[in-house]
Amino acid sequence: MRNLSKWALLSLLLAPGLAAQTKESLLIGPGDQLHVKVFDSPELEESARVTDGGELPLLLGGSVKVATLTPAQAANAIEDVLLRGNFLKNPRVLVTVEQYATQSVSVLGEVKTPGAYPIGTPRSILQVLTLAGGLNELADRKVLIERHGTQEKIPYFLSNISATALDTAVKVNPGDTVLVPRAGVVYALGDVAHPGGFTMTNNEGRISALELVSRAGGISPSAGPSHARLIRKSGDGYVEIPLSLNKMEKGEQADIQLQADDIIYVPFSYLHNAAVNSAGIVEAAAAAAVYRF
Repeated sequence: MRNLSKWALLSLLLAPGLAAQTKESLLIGPGDQLHVKVFDSPELEESARVTDGGELPLLLGGSVKVATLTPAQAANAIEDVLLRGNFLKNPRVLVTVEQYATQSVSVLGEVKTPGAYPIGTPRSILQVLTLAGGLNELADRKVLIERHGTQEKIPYFLSNISATALDTAVKVNPGDTVLVPRAGVVYALGDVAHPGGFTMTNNEGRISALELVSRAGGISPSAGPSHARLIRKSGDGYVEIPLSLNKMEKGEQADIQLQADDIIYVPFSYLHNAAVNSAGIVEAAAAAAVYRF
């Protein structure tokens, strides 16, 4: 009874730690330095490095496969070895990672300073992006994390709302790769105050025709908004869609959502509008400056 009470108390003390380990997403890999503690058997405590084959050599029982396991799963595997080998009747094992072989994370894409950054423990995605200088002006907010070893893809949306971004932050593990793609760009050209390209970097990653015109500073008094055109990619070419911006502004016609690479051209006059073809507009868009506001 005394031994039973001791094990019950030990189980209660270990339960929070073991439960926490089962939630870990960071997996053990070759070269990692592990610390193995066997409760009530201090002579079996050891620190050892995982072999290239993914095995951990034990003081008793030979080697056990631990690569791609969490520390909690590795502890269970060691317990099975000790139990099946009749070394202990009721083994209780705790495994911790003393040092990861892969001590860096790669941050690629639209960040200010892409590269590999050293991290020894899991870090939040916000901390990792900060190491790379944060997002640049062309960054999409839909970030992708690729797990080291499993190649599992973890999507993360970096919200413009700070509280949401902090509340939903996910962890990046040593060896992971973080990719920040480029945001979609739409163009407002012709007789607008600030012609150019504008990134789709709001929380929805979308922008409407009227929103784009507003970002471009609005339509000039000399413009012909009723004869505006939407130039959109279609297969190998482009299609022209008539766009009556003045009717949209008056609420007589529904605003439309734009797609990445869409071009809105607002003519200076009806005659000028007829003289400018879509090929010339697309060429102008390619040379346009890109803004983020």
